[in-house]
Amino acid sequence: MTEPLRVVVADDQALVRTGFRMILASEGIEVVAEADNGVEAVDAVRRTLPDVVLMDIRMPEMDGLEATRRILSGTAMGADGLRVIILTTFDLDRYVYAALSAGASGFLLKDVSPEHLTAAVRMVRTGDALLAPAITRRLVERFARRDSATATVHRDLAALTPRELEVMRLLARGLSNSELADRLRLSEATVKTHVSRILAKLRLRDRAQVVVVAYETGLVSVGGTEPASPPPTDRQQM
Repeated sequence: MTEPLRVVVADDQALVRTGFRMILASEGIEVVAEADNGVEAVDAVRRTLPDVVLMDIRMPEMDGLEATRRILSGTAMGADGLRVIILTTFDLDRYVYAALSAGASGFLLKDVSPEHLTAAVRMVRTGDALLAPAITRRLVERFARRDSATATVHRDLAALTPRELEVMRLLARGLSNSELADRLRLSEATVKTHVSRILAKLRLRDRAQVVVVAYETGLVSVGGTEPASPPPTDRQQM
């Protein structure tokens, strides 16, 4: 029997925290701690080591974006497998992009339905992102502010094979697994394997993070074009 999902709820409104706790508990998801500001959220994660954090953006003392950055950069907290979902009443692209850049795996409005809330918690725990790569790409292209003349590929990308770099470029353009398979003349299973290896090598949490890193490292440029011809097949690279 698998252990129940463990969640920390961080929101400065007690009614919101209570409502989320009741919704999650009704679906067998345990709320192990609550926090009403970012400082308490960081401490709660350190103490309880949850699977998922539901994090409000606007909170006193420390906002949710900064708390997310501190939590997900703190491997000493056991954050390697942790996922953060940002909660807000404001449906603004700049918050979504800031949340993704901070390492969050998703973004929900506070008026989310109970069914969507519990589904989102379960989804991110398995490594999926709440935002499709195409949506993430639009956000990155709109809000990323790198000088293309000085953008350089992050050293960690050196761990990727030529095929993995190509998959990462196309994923950053918003292609789905099936579209990647058609483009590269591979099976979807092989594409999923490549994506899994990219996540593992770069220590990323989900596909949305791959898109952010691809742009912010300069692997893909805003408004850039894709390769004119398809790359060699995996068999040709072996």
